[in-house]
Amino acid sequence: MFQPLRLALPLAFALVWGAAAHAQSTRGGRVKRERAVTVAADPTNPLPVIHVAQEVMTLLFFPAPIQKKTLTFDESRIRVLDAGERSVIVQPMANLEDGERQELGVFFADGRAPSRAAFVLVTDPAEVDLRIDVQRPDMACPPSAQAPAPKPEDFVLLGYLDQGGVTTSIIKNKVDAVEGLTLESSVAFRGTGWILADIQISNRPGHPAWTPREAAFSGRVGAPLRARLVAVKPGAMLPGDTRRVLAVVEMPKTNADLVFTVELRGDGERRLTIPDVHFPQPRSGETQ
Repeated sequence: MFQPLRLALPLAFALVWGAAAHAQSTRGGRVKRERAVTVAADPTNPLPVIHVAQEVMTLLFFPAPIQKKTLTFDESRIRVLDAGERSVIVQPMANLEDGERQELGVFFADGRAPSRAAFVLVTDPAEVDLRIDVQRPDMACPPSAQAPAPKPEDFVLLGYLDQGGVTTSIIKNKVDAVEGLTLESSVAFRGTGWILADIQISNRPGHPAWTPREAAFSGRVGAPLRARLVAVKPGAMLPGDTRRVLAVVEMPKTNADLVFTVELRGDGERRLTIPDVHFPQPRSGETQ
């Protein structure tokens, strides 16, 4: 019921910004600026500084969609007037005091590094930022480079964990070796809005090298769900090799038990099929 208002607010702001673009200063004498800032590539790097003022709405425009529910800021000092797919409008409750630095952060939706954009908000007596075009550094790096380790709070902020926690089950199904592929072990995980199969698979001696390429979850009804496949060790599995892969599907939140057939497909149309993989319902009795 509030959607028209939410859509109208960024538009109204854009119109006001356009009309004010030629103004040189605010009522308080601050020069209005439009500029670009680059997100810190590493958590240890200094955060970009944004100048805010009580009488001005500051628009942050992002180069990729953001996860609005991961916005973090001090609600007693800063208010977010609107958050869209790629924009945030902020305004301080009052001009920030000398030396006061307020942090605002949000995660990008695509998961690419840097995965989080964070800024320091300050009030400057001489200038205020009207529009900030957020830029993301190119994180192309050699294969040996290590991505920053995720922190426990990241999983909560991203919504992957809630009061229901994570449930697991050991996949005990006996899967006959077909096309030279053998299931060694597997564990099914289920969290908030996602399920994951952690699979240990062997390529038997005497069979050609094999690289898992895709995965799908098939239920008793409905179309198969394509999974995101993550190889813990990239590259082809040579004859006799054992490899660990993760197959992940984002699911609508439900309180029901889920049972799927998990299928891994790869080179030469060779595949491994694991039937009756059980993803237990969340521990919480409330609807997830």
